[in-house]
Amino acid sequence: MSEILTKSKTLRLALLGAPNCGKSSLFNALTGGRAKVANYPGVTVEYRKGEFDLPSGQHVELLDLPGVYGDCGHSMDERVAIDAVRGDLDGERQPDGIIFMMDASHISTHLHNVLQAKNYGLPVILVLNMMDMAARDGIEIDITALEAQLGMPVISCVAVRASGRAHLVDYLEDWGKDVLQGSAALPSPAEGRLKDLQAQARSITREVVSVIEKAETFTQRVDKIVLHPVLGPIILLGILFVMFQAVYTWSGPGIEFIEAAFGQLQLAVSSVLPDGWIQSLISDGMIAGVGAVIVFLPQIIILFAFILLLEASGYMARAAFLVDTLMAKVGLNGRAFIPLLSSFACAIPGVMAARTIESERDRITTIMIAPLMTCAARWPVYFLIIGAFIPATKVGLFSLQGLVAFGLVITGIIFAMIMAFLFKRVLMKGGNSSLLIELPSYKMPVFKDYLRGLWDRAMIFISRAGRIILPAAVLVWFLGNYPNRDSGFAGTYAGKIGGFLEPIFAPIGFTTEMVFSLIPAMAAREVAVGALGTLYALESEAEIETQLGGILAADWTLATALAFLAWFVFAPQCLSTFAIIKKETNGWKWPLVAFGYLFVLAYIAAGITYHVAKGFGWA
Repeated sequence: MSEILTKSKTLRLALLGAPNCGKSSLFNALTGGRAKVANYPGVTVEYRKGEFDLPSGQHVELLDLPGVYGDCGHSMDERVAIDAVRGDLDGERQPDGIIFMMDASHISTHLHNVLQAKNYGLPVILVLNMMDMAARDGIEIDITALEAQLGMPVISCVAVRASGRAHLVDYLEDWGKDVLQGSAALPSPAEGRLKDLQAQARSITREVVSVIEKAETFTQRVDKIVLHPVLGPIILLGILFVMFQAVYTWSGPGIEFIEAAFGQLQLAVSSVLPDGWIQSLISDGMIAGVGAVIVFLPQIIILFAFILLLEASGYMARAAFLVDTLMAKVGLNGRAFIPLLSSFACAIPGVMAARTIESERDRITTIMIAPLMTCAARWPVYFLIIGAFIPATKVGLFSLQGLVAFGLVITGIIFAMIMAFLFKRVLMKGGNSSLLIELPSYKMPVFKDYLRGLWDRAMIFISRAGRIILPAAVLVWFLGNYPNRDSGFAGTYAGKIGGFLEPIFAPIGFTTEMVFSLIPAMAAREVAVGALGTLYALESEAEIETQLGGILAADWTLATALAFLAWFVFAPQCLSTFAIIKKETNGWKWPLVAFGYLFVLAYIAAGITYHVAKGFGWA
C-alpha cells in the first residue's frame, strides 16, 4: 500500500551544481528537452522545470537551477538557487531531495560546495559527471572512499550517453521511494567556516583522487595555444571573422529558396484572389512584410550555429578570459563577456545574464551596454541594406559584404567599450572587480542537444515573425493604404506620420518611408524591414516582395543607405529590451538613460555618416 501511495506522489528533485558541470545535458536527457521556463515569484531569475517517469512509473519533477559556486549567494542567480533549495521562495514548494552534480575532472574545486549542501536538511546524492573525460585526463576517483568521507551516495555518470546515466536512473528508483517515504538518510551537517570546509575538501580529494598519468591533458595542450597572450586574441578575432564571412558566403542557396517560395506564394494569391483590398492585404501586407524578414533565416541559423558550437565546446569561457584584459581597461572584467555575447542573440537574455556578475556597478554597466551588441533583430536590416548597396565582390579571399558586416559588429563593440568606460567613471564610480572563472574541459557538443538549441533559436526567430512582424505588417499595410492612397504616400496615415517626424530626421538624410519604418521597429528592430517591404510593395508594381533590395537601390542614395545602417548600429528600438532593463534595475532611471544615450549616438552616427558620404559624392 505504501508503495502505491508513493507512486501517486510527484518526486520533486533539485538539480544543483556549478556552471558547466553538465546539468543541462542531464536535464535534457531525462526530460526529453521538454521544459517550461518560468520566473520565481518576485524576481526575474529563471529556472527550468521538466518532468519524466522512472521505469517503475514514479513521476519526477526536476528543477534545473542556476549554477552556484557555494551557498554565499554572491550573484542574483546564486541567491535564487539557494533560496529555492531552502524553500525560502514564496509560492514554491521546497524540493524533496537534491541531485548535486559535479564535473569529475574538477572535484577538488567544487567539493566544498557539496559539503555546504549537507546543511540544507535534505537528502542529497552526488553525481560525478563526465567520468569519461576524467579518465581521458588520467584522473581516477575512489567512489566507495568518497561516499564514506561525505556520508552520502555518490554516482558516476556520463550524462550525454544513455548507458552513462543508466546507473543514476536505476539508483533514483529506490532512493526516490525512500525520499518520498521519509526514510532516506540525511547527510550529517558540515561544521566550520568556508575556509575550514575548503581545507576538508582538499584533504578528502587527496585521499580519494589519484592522477595515474602525469602527462599534459588534452585541455591543457589546447589551452597552451588558445590562451596564449599573442595567439589567443588572434584566434578569437579569427573565429569571429570567419563566422561573419560564413553568414554571407554559406547562406545563398537558402535565401534563394525562401525568396522563390515567397514569390510563388504571392503569385498564387494574385491568381486566386481578384484585385482589391483583400489581395493587397495578404500579398502586399502579410506576405511582403513577413517574407522580407523570414528571407534572412539561413543567415540567422549560420550565426547561431557558430555561437552554440563555441558555447558547447567549452571555448566560450576561454573567450571571457581572453577579453578580461580589454574589459579591465574600461572598468569591467571578463565575466561581463558572457552576457554581452548573449546579447548577440538578443539583448534581453544578455541583460538577464548579467545577474551572474557579483558587483552591482559592473552589472548595471553591463546591462547599459548590452543593447550595443549586434542582436539577431539587427541582422535583417544589415542583410537588406548590405545586399542592396554593397557589391558582392571579393577583397582578396574575403567577401566585401562580410567585411562590411564584420565592421558594423566591431563598431558596436568598440562603442560598447567606450560607453562602459564613461559609465564606470561618471555614473557608476567605484573600484574595478577581478575575474574568477572556471575553465571547463573541452568536449564535443552533444549532437542532439546542439540541433535542439539551433532549432529553438530558429523557432524563436520565426515565432517573432508571427507574433510581432505579422501584426505590425498588417498595421503598416493599413496605415500605408488609408485614408487616401490615390494621392500617393503623402495621403496615407503612414505618410502623414512620417511627414510629421521627417524634419527631425531630414538633417541625417532619412526619407519619409525610412522615418515611418522606425516607429513599428520599436516593437522589434527587424520590423523596419517588414515595414519597408510593405510600403514599397504598395508603391511599386513589383509582385514579388524579394525585389525590395532592388527597389531600395533604385530609390535611395548610397549616402542614405549608409546612414540607415549607422542608425541601426546604435538604434534605441525594441521596447521589450527597455522593459527588461526596468525589471532588472527596479526603476525607470536606467531604461531612460539607455534610451537617451542610444538615440543620441544613433542620430550623431547617422548624421556624420550621411554627410561624409555626401562629401564623397555618394548622394
